Amino acid sequence: MQEDIIKAYVEECVMERVLSYKKLWKLLIDRELNKVELQRITGISSATITKLAKCQTVNTRAIIQICNALDCNVADIMEMAESNSVKTIVPNERV
Repeated sequence: MQEDIIKAYVEECVMERVLSYKKLWKLLIDRELNKVELQRITGISSATITKLAKCQTVNTRAIIQICNALDCNVADIMEMAESNSVKTIVPNERV
């Protein structure tokens, strides 16, 4: 006898690529600067600093302002990093 309903629980590891600004924070430490000083020398808003701290996307203009102020390249302040997230897929299909 065939089952009418098949229930399966599958955990699938999904690799996502996210922006990381860890290099920026390391560079600031190396240069003995803090977030407030970064804001002052770049002219970027506190909201943008918060977005950077939360690894959220920011306007390209802000990235350019940071690079100009710190005399560095984009690759010196940010990188693409992998982030694991787990999805649970619960199919419920009739056979």
